[in-house]
Amino acid sequence: MMIVARTLIAAVSLFIGGSALNAQQDQSGSVIPPENAEQHNVIVLRALDKITARITELEIEIGKTIPFGTLEITARYCRTRPPIEPPETFGYLEIKDLKRNGERDRVFDGWMVASSPALNALEHPVYDVWVINCKMVEAGASSDSEK
Repeated sequence: MMIVARTLIAAVSLFIGGSALNAQQDQSGSVIPPENAEQHNVIVLRALDKITARITELEIEIGKTIPFGTLEITARYCRTRPPIEPPETFGYLEIKDLKRNGERDRVFDGWMVASSPALNALEHPVYDVWVINCKMVEAGASSDSEK
C-alpha cells in the first residue's frame, strides 16, 4: 500500500510541478496554497449519481461544504496552471459519506487532477466526483450551488 501511495504522490507531483503538493494546512485544516499558485475561490466539480445516471455540476466556494446525495463535499483548495504552461486544474477535496446511523465516514481526502480523474478518484458504490475547473467569483455573487 505504501508503494502505491508513494507512486501516486510522485505522479501527482509530476502533473503539478511539485508546487501544489507543497501546500500545507493551518490549524483549522484549511490548505495554505504555495506562493506561486493562481488563487481561485470556487471549485467546479462534476458529480454522477450511478443509480439515476444523473450528472450534476457543482460549484463550491473554497472552505465551504455542500451536500450531494449522502455525500458532504468540502472544497479546500483549487489551482489552475498559468496560461503559459500546459492547461491543468488541481483540487483538494474532503468528502464524507453520511451513514444510516448518522455517522460520517471520510471516503476521500486528497488531490484530484482534472486531466486524470482516475489517478486519485473517489471510490464509492453510488457516486463519482471529479474536478472540472477553478474560477474566481466576486464576493456577494451567487454561484449555482446557492440557488
